Amino acid sequence: MVEIMMKKNPSLMSIPGSQGMMPLHMSALFGKYEIIKYLYDASHNLTNDGWTTENRCWILHKCVQGDFFDIAVRIVTHHPELAKNGTVLGLLAQKPDAFNGAENISLHTRIENSICGVTEKDDGHPLELLRIIWTDTIIRMPKTEVDEILRGPLGSIRDPDTEIQSSSSILFVAAEMGNTRFVIELLRTYPDLIWKVNDDNHTVFHIAVMHRHQGIYNLLYEIGAMKDMITPLRDINGNNMLHLVGKTSVKMRAQTTEASLLMQRELLWFKEIEKMMPPYLRERKNNDGRTPYELFSEQNKDIVSQGLKWMKDSMVVATLIVTVAFAVAFTVPGGYNQEYGIPIFIHGRSFLVFVIADAISLFSSSTSLLVFLSILTSRHGQQDFMYSLPRKLMIGLATLFISVAAMMVTFSASFFVLYHKG
Repeated sequence: MVEIMMKKNPSLMSIPGSQGMMPLHMSALFGKYEIIKYLYDASHNLTNDGWTTENRCWILHKCVQGDFFDIAVRIVTHHPELAKNGTVLGLLAQKPDAFNGAENISLHTRIENSICGVTEKDDGHPLELLRIIWTDTIIRMPKTEVDEILRGPLGSIRDPDTEIQSSSSILFVAAEMGNTRFVIELLRTYPDLIWKVNDDNHTVFHIAVMHRHQGIYNLLYEIGAMKDMITPLRDINGNNMLHLVGKTSVKMRAQTTEASLLMQRELLWFKEIEKMMPPYLRERKNNDGRTPYELFSEQNKDIVSQGLKWMKDSMVVATLIVTVAFAVAFTVPGGYNQEYGIPIFIHGRSFLVFVIADAISLFSSSTSLLVFLSILTSRHGQQDFMYSLPRKLMIGLATLFISVAAMMVTFSASFFVLYHKG
């Protein structure tokens, strides 16, 4: 429809509508990629009548927000003055998925996109756009202007649920979002950024520890001896990097439903940060008089009971399967021969499958039940969630899965024995 109307009257796209919006504005606002692409070509790179720096900048922002990075690259290439605004850099900082590449796109998403006719953008365009804005434009500006752009609006935003402050600085926004490639690109051309701190005296690596972003944290291993000057830094409350692990454990619970596995992950993260910290800082107290481990234990004190409750629920399932598998062993399909007392279908292959599958279901569900009982009767210190309990949990869940699968085979074999002739 747009093509037909444009062929009839090419000047239509220069006629503003409601609130002075051009047709290209409207298509960008609602994320219509194919129409944006067509109208952008028809506008001769936004040089037709009616285009100003202000509305070009608005189109650029909407293209970045809608992940239309190929069009955004074309806009900043033809209008480099738009790249001097730190707003676009701030939008890119909030898009970690765009920089992670197409390898993270699920098969389901790819099939859905192909069915719906959605065009997948080249995952190299976000990085190209970042380099045009940052490397080719902003980094060439005076240092004071660069720092002002990166600093963003003054102040910070506090999350009332976690009591964690979110800095408005572009660098720290990227760190909070886990935008590893964005952070790497900034540090590669401006290494002094590793010393920048937010209002709480947190570096980008402290932010990565708080939000569990391993990709950014691992950059500590690549900066050499400078890491020994960063890890001892303390925030305004006297918390070092190890304190921050315990302080933010509650926030991480929303990301994992199984308490035992969450506790293991948190303990492994704590041990990793502990290895990075100098020995004299591992037991240092914060302004509240608590050591890192005391803070970690306090934040995770109720996770043990949550893990035990989850295991009791699994025990109920295992017990039900044990009961059913045991009963089925003596109520075979077809019944018994009244003269000799042996099953009627004993010589059938499907009956043999039935017997073997039922035995596997009984033994594996019994094993699962015993494993869960051993977990409930063993000690439950926080350190046990590191290796011992998760290992037992995996054995219990694996045998429970086998018992369910075997029970399905038992039912199928029994059904076939009775009804294979009609």
